[in-house]
Amino acid sequence: MEDMRLILSRHGFSFKKQFGQNFISDTNLLKSIVTLAGVDKDTAVLEIGCGAGTLTRELSLAAKSVVGYEIDKNLQPVLAETLSGCENTEVVFRDFLKEDMKAMEREMPPYTVVANLPYYITSPLVMKFVEESEKAEKLVIMVQDDVAKRFCAKAGTPEYGAITAAIARRADAEIVKYVPRKMFYPVPNVDSAIVKLTFCEGRIPVKSAKTYRDTVRAAFLSRRKTLENNLMNAFSLPREAAAELLRGAGIPDKARGETLSPEQLAELSDKIYELKN
Repeated sequence: MEDMRLILSRHGFSFKKQFGQNFISDTNLLKSIVTLAGVDKDTAVLEIGCGAGTLTRELSLAAKSVVGYEIDKNLQPVLAETLSGCENTEVVFRDFLKEDMKAMEREMPPYTVVANLPYYITSPLVMKFVEESEKAEKLVIMVQDDVAKRFCAKAGTPEYGAITAAIARRADAEIVKYVPRKMFYPVPNVDSAIVKLTFCEGRIPVKSAKTYRDTVRAAFLSRRKTLENNLMNAFSLPREAAAELLRGAGIPDKARGETLSPEQLAELSDKIYELKN
């Protein structure tokens, strides 16, 4: 395919800061992403953020079908050119974060998400799949390397946080490749990494997904406070009730939320659910 910069300039395209646009032009990296995602002729792919269509085109060549979302309508003529002949590919010019997941998934078979994500939508987008998706089998996403480390962190490390625990309930997370910033155009200020989130239904079973969410939020409410204090604040509990919950879940009374593994948080959330119901 012709050089991406020439295509963009021919269509008078200018990058928009608010969309965090950094496109991949390296063909080997594009092929590597498709391979890491395990895309083959049986795979339905959902791509978020088609950009100039370089990754979309590689996905189209390997997959059964590709549905791509792109928020920037100014990329329409660019994508019409770069995806010319990609009969198995459809581009939807809408903001994916505003999509009704249930309605979208009614039209889709089980699918793999592949995306080179702009920083500002990474966490909300991942949470949308973790909280709402029933058909996503895995997410293979390019994110900033510090965010990748956060997704895969172990309890008690500085990177471990609410989003780590939220992901862990439904998916295995692993960093599968580090990507230097020079692989993008324009060159961003940070290096990136490709993270693979593989959904395993019932990975950490809980009595209530909502209570688990609330428990995780409470655990990371204030890192300077003990978990007991955070539970009192988040669930309007007297101290003795909060202490009893911790004892019931086998958690030390002065523990802080960030030291608890997702499994411990799940056990605590079940105790809270029982108390509330």
